[in-house]
Amino acid sequence: MSFLHSKGFKYLKNLIIGVGASVVLLGALFKILHWPHATEMLTAGMMTEAFIFFFLGIIGPEPDYYWEKLYPGLNQYDGDVTPLVAGASGGGLGGEAVEEKLGGMLSELQIMSKSMSSLKALQEVDFSGTSEQIKAMGGFYAKLNEAMSNLADSVEDAKRYKEEMKSLNQNLGSLNSVYGNMLNAMNPNRQA
Repeated sequence: MSFLHSKGFKYLKNLIIGVGASVVLLGALFKILHWPHATEMLTAGMMTEAFIFFFLGIIGPEPDYYWEKLYPGLNQYDGDVTPLVAGASGGGLGGEAVEEKLGGMLSELQIMSKSMSSLKALQEVDFSGTSEQIKAMGGFYAKLNEAMSNLADSVEDAKRYKEEMKSLNQNLGSLNSVYGNMLNAMNPNRQA
């Protein structure tokens, strides 16, 4: 392990960055308030920050992932990438644990691949005529609603007609009864 990747170097780097930033801020505060030694503090802080930025530009960023521990050779352009299954790494992962984790990740990647294929298929669908189809469907639904309204009116008319026919039948029955009584009363042959 190189010194640049050690915990001590990372701590030292963060310490220098923090101290340099605080000296710059204090120098700016001293300068704004016209306190003595403001120029010296601001100069020291700015030089420290300039050195830090120069140094950070030279050493390069730390990787945020550590796949090369499971797949030695992954961080090389033409490296031979073979999974680490013997459990010989310093991370304490056994072969079965690594294979189990990799198998789970593989199944998740397959699911994601299927989802991406579905999204690609959806992207390729031609929606150019959709606006006209939606307008046509809107017209169809308007006509359907009008027909349903007319049908509802027809049902109401049929109910009223049925009620009026029922009332008419009752009236005719009463009229027939009265007429029959009158005929019986006017019939001399009938003896009461």
